[in-house]
Amino acid sequence: MTPDRPIRIAVVGHTNAGKTSLLRTLTRRVNFGEVSERPGTTRHVESVDLDVGGRTAVRFFDTPGLEDAVALREHLEAFDKGLTPPDRIRGFLRSPEAHGVFEQEAKVLRAMLDIDAAFLVIDAREPVLPKFRAEVELLNACARPVLPVLNFLHGAAHRENAWKDLLSAYGLHVVVRFDAAAPFVGAERELYRDLSTLLRDRRAELDKVAASLDAEFSQRRTAACQRIAELLVDATAMRRTASAAEFADEHGRHRLVAELQKSLFDKAQRCADDLLTLHGFREGDADEAPLPAIEGRWTMDFFHPEAMKDAGILLGKGVAVGAAVGVVADLALAGLSLGTGAALGGAIGGAMSQGLGPLGRKLANKLRDVHELTVEDRVLFVLMGWQVRLLRALEYRGHAAVDRIGADGPVGIDRHALADVVRTAQPARSHPDWESGNRLRWREAPQRQELTSHVARGLREAIQAADGAPA
Repeated sequence: MTPDRPIRIAVVGHTNAGKTSLLRTLTRRVNFGEVSERPGTTRHVESVDLDVGGRTAVRFFDTPGLEDAVALREHLEAFDKGLTPPDRIRGFLRSPEAHGVFEQEAKVLRAMLDIDAAFLVIDAREPVLPKFRAEVELLNACARPVLPVLNFLHGAAHRENAWKDLLSAYGLHVVVRFDAAAPFVGAERELYRDLSTLLRDRRAELDKVAASLDAEFSQRRTAACQRIAELLVDATAMRRTASAAEFADEHGRHRLVAELQKSLFDKAQRCADDLLTLHGFREGDADEAPLPAIEGRWTMDFFHPEAMKDAGILLGKGVAVGAAVGVVADLALAGLSLGTGAALGGAIGGAMSQGLGPLGRKLANKLRDVHELTVEDRVLFVLMGWQVRLLRALEYRGHAAVDRIGADGPVGIDRHALADVVRTAQPARSHPDWESGNRLRWREAPQRQELTSHVARGLREAIQAADGAPA
């Protein structure tokens, strides 16, 4: 056994116990194999690699389900009792039955003789029946380290204690709790740590795998916070202008507001799709409420009062959300009334070029009878809560899950911390040119990059604080 060779692990167990599901979660390959409630979905041994530091650290083998272990155990009774259990297994594999009635079991046992260790995946919801005892006996006969993995433990119907009793009776005292659809916090790390107790000569490599998983999680979260911060800065900078005549016309006003809404929708949808991709999920893997996605396109109506009222559950009870689009109807600032502004005459028209910034722009627009449309802070608050909720759901979701991403994951960050993040992005309101879009030659300003990074750091710190908060 050499450290240059990948650690070879067979994933074995009864039909439909969740073997392929476990591999999807461990390798973050949502398209690996086929996951189905139909029994016997996996018919052949398939391999998938886990790379660490540019090389394959672990090679997993997904095996077919053991379908008739009881009959095979009885069949092995006819073999020479003087042989060791592994030799009896090898004798069976040379027999015609290994290519006939016991073909599926033979594939599993053949893989067991050629690996370093095995994960025995158990659907902990199943009652402990004689067929499962026979499976454990067959696997033990291969004389390879076996680490039982209790799957599907999040429901109330599991039989964890009964399974542990059975496994202990066969000398399998190290047992991992791992739900492939909704992994427990730190479950992957525990899986490799426990495996290292069985493969002591590969412990250093397994420690590297665990450390790599931690690093990847941290990198994904950093990238996700950066992407959400980009959305927030983009939405905060959004500004649309319209003449008084356009805004006085009801149809024109509705069109302008709808265009701003649509633009915000598109930005939020792209961010959501990027978060799904970052975590190795496909478009359409999200539930319809309150994290709605239909065919991968997020469609929450941020601008509908009832929708925002419903969205309040994302941010905690008592959070008030209101109108989504702020129409700046009165642009006088610092006590300057319209009359006072008019008295300033043509000098206001050049306020922007004279360095008066947003105040000059607003006064100039007022004189020109121009209205400005922006996205209100309360909507930014809801938008951020929605994206953070998605991020938290993805972080706690296994790649084996076949149901859509729902809203029953960990809560989002504290609403006061979320409000602080929204406030951090406020400087973008003074820079409508910071909004990204399809404009030719648009280039992100260094100041925008700096603000986005600042917002991302604040968001990450808020999420980290939520990690340590009681549920």
